[in-house]
Amino acid sequence: MITNGVLADGSWELKVFVTDLQLDRSLRVKGDVHIGGVMLRLVEDLEMAIDWSDHALWWPEKNMWLSRTRSTLDQYGVQADAILWFTPMHKMLKIQLPDLRSIDCRVDCSVKTFNAVVTICKELGIRHPEELSFAKPLEPDDLKYNYKDRKRTHANGSTTDSYLANTSTSTTSSNNSLDKSVPNCAPITPIKTSHHSHSHSDSIGTPLNSSATYRKGSLAPGSPNSTFNSLNASFSGLDLSQSMSPSQLTPDVKARSLRPKSLAEKARMNVRWLNSSMSIMEQGIREFSTLLLRYKFYSFYDLNPKLDQVRINQIYEQAKWELLNEEIDCTEDEAVMFAALQLQVNLTSASPQTDETGEEEDDIDAALNELQMTLEGPNANLSSGDITQVPELSDYLRYMRPRRFILKGFKRYWFVCKDLQLLCYKSADDRKSGIPPHHKFNLKGCEVTPDVNLQQDKFGIRLEIPEDGGMTELCLRCDKETQYAHWVAACRLASKGKTMADASYDSEVKNILNFLSLQKPAAEPAFEPSNLDVDVEDYLPHKYTRKYKGKTNRILEAQTNVKDLPLIEAKLGYIRAWQNLPWFGVHLFVVRFTNQKKDELLGVTNNRIMRMDLNTGDHIKTWRFSTMKAWNVNWEIKHMMVQFEEGNAIFSVISADCKVVHEFIGGYIFLSMRSKEANQSLNEDMFHKLTGGQD
Repeated sequence: MITNGVLADGSWELKVFVTDLQLDRSLRVKGDVHIGGVMLRLVEDLEMAIDWSDHALWWPEKNMWLSRTRSTLDQYGVQADAILWFTPMHKMLKIQLPDLRSIDCRVDCSVKTFNAVVTICKELGIRHPEELSFAKPLEPDDLKYNYKDRKRTHANGSTTDSYLANTSTSTTSSNNSLDKSVPNCAPITPIKTSHHSHSHSDSIGTPLNSSATYRKGSLAPGSPNSTFNSLNASFSGLDLSQSMSPSQLTPDVKARSLRPKSLAEKARMNVRWLNSSMSIMEQGIREFSTLLLRYKFYSFYDLNPKLDQVRINQIYEQAKWELLNEEIDCTEDEAVMFAALQLQVNLTSASPQTDETGEEEDDIDAALNELQMTLEGPNANLSSGDITQVPELSDYLRYMRPRRFILKGFKRYWFVCKDLQLLCYKSADDRKSGIPPHHKFNLKGCEVTPDVNLQQDKFGIRLEIPEDGGMTELCLRCDKETQYAHWVAACRLASKGKTMADASYDSEVKNILNFLSLQKPAAEPAFEPSNLDVDVEDYLPHKYTRKYKGKTNRILEAQTNVKDLPLIEAKLGYIRAWQNLPWFGVHLFVVRFTNQKKDELLGVTNNRIMRMDLNTGDHIKTWRFSTMKAWNVNWEIKHMMVQFEEGNAIFSVISADCKVVHEFIGGYIFLSMRSKEANQSLNEDMFHKLTGGQD
């Protein structure tokens, strides 16, 4: 016999622990034995007529599944000192939905997280699962520390990680490009952490007395990749009507909700996302753990009231809790508007009514409108009859360029918006006389922030315009809301590189006007305050609850504006209003740009990334995805470089693993590639190429 238990013929004893039976087995193998053969021999050695089709080999020391059944032990690097576990791939997990309800379900922990999410969304009836992902629950203390400072010392002297291991990738650099294939990005072993202190035998396996199906058949090589198709096997006692959620939750669930108090804390919340290209167990998640199912990418595609009642409800619930927990900021007027819509949802859900009249007509009208748009083109509805002319917007506006430590009042100028340019004249006569503009701004890539207060008749627009050396701030004031709506719409389109000739201009103006109309209180409420039990803490962000404690009149007055909305339309109205907020869909990260001595914020949205001030959130630089060439990551030093036509953004991520930022960028690029074809299928390989750096 040779050392380490290897015989002269090259064979050795492989130790396998069977978690279901809590038994140890030893098999004499050689390095050229494939994984499927090892499992087949193990099942034959056990001589038990149990359905082993859901079992696979797990290597605890390496924190990995041996899922490629045709690969050999040598190819995986398994040697005589290794101990493998033969365990079910499906594990019982507690999944918290966006409406904060939890379900117990069996999840395949051996496949990539993205694939597990797709399966669960299919069971729940949620279309477009690529918009969701799993996240780990965080504690309030986790928001006090950056990812790189996750080691914390407790009072007893022990040291723990503040976050579970999130993700990581290869120790070599990878490069993602929009016009070429993506090189390989192999994962490295994350920190192994468990939520529960189970023993060696039961921390990963299903107990022997659990419900198991017994058969006479044995395991065939490759069959561990089979999945559970039975809904009852996947979900335990679940009411599948996820299109309705309770209006109130238990106090303990609400108490566990995180309330970030600063931009830095909001950024640290993004540490929780799982790596979509790794399995759940490879990221420290063990049986009976809790995972959050959340919408990760705020690019909601084809919301259909007929097909997406569950999806619309869960998006609405996530938006609601995001606002109530102050994860996203809103003004007082906006908060009251959201409270009114939420109240309308609660009132209509208590006595839901199905409006079937006119559904066929609505479908026909929608089809005819789409056909008309296709035949006539996007510019058919423009007021100008000359299609060779790019439409322009011109009017008198009040204008100010804020300067630090200097307060200046607004001055009245004649403004013209045309061809992505904002021209400023002292008067309309100067424009007619051909006098050069007093100021000239290029709006492409600018940031547009509303500054509105309906109670004070304030209709302001804050523009942060990219120029050499940084962003120039510009404040505009409109006299009335219709003027404001047209100028905000024009600026938003110009920031994306689109003119007012774009088909979306009119709808953008309409959406802005609708958003403002919802914030106007009615003359009198439709309900007497004494007839409704409205607790403002359930309807308003915490910073406004003290002012409105015991005073629900304004919420009831605002609800009068939406009292005729049916349930699904009230939820859609809430979602649209949420999407109109300046901070909607901005995923924040604390980063350190190269050659900089202080931390800054990086904001990632569905169409751009932004360099921002950590304390104020002011924009320093904006890069649009439309000008992106490639994004590169050096996983060894945790640096990212995103290449744009106008320059490169190079930074290290401090508040999360850089893989999270990498996945947000790749995910949004993937979502932008979706088409309106009815038969389009989810291209999982492309998703993993863009988000995981795989070939």
